[in-house]
Amino acid sequence: MKTVNDYFKSQPPKARAKLNLLRKVIKQALPQAKEVISYSMPAFKEQKVIVWYASFKNHYSIFVRPKVLQKFKKELKAYTTTKSAIHFQYDKHLPVQLIAKIVKSAAKENLKN
Repeated sequence: MKTVNDYFKSQPPKARAKLNLLRKVIKQALPQAKEVISYSMPAFKEQKVIVWYASFKNHYSIFVRPKVLQKFKKELKAYTTTKSAIHFQYDKHLPVQLIAKIVKSAAKENLKN
């Protein structure tokens, strides 16, 4: 993938709709961030990448540094998580406010490092 738009075009319609919503939420939370492709995924970057996001067969995810996810451990109990990712099911509501809080926290964490 060369651009975020190329990535979106390559996705099936159900994934594209969810990714568009996720993209909008992240853009609103990080208005100064630049959209890039990193690790073959769309991402938002200021000095370095703050958050990545991608779609998969059975879910779509956002990726932040593990330290950030640890801060939101209690709020993320209802979601499947890994060390650095939160998985969202296509048929479930996207927790817009929680995602905004997480990406803002990730941006602050990036400034520390």
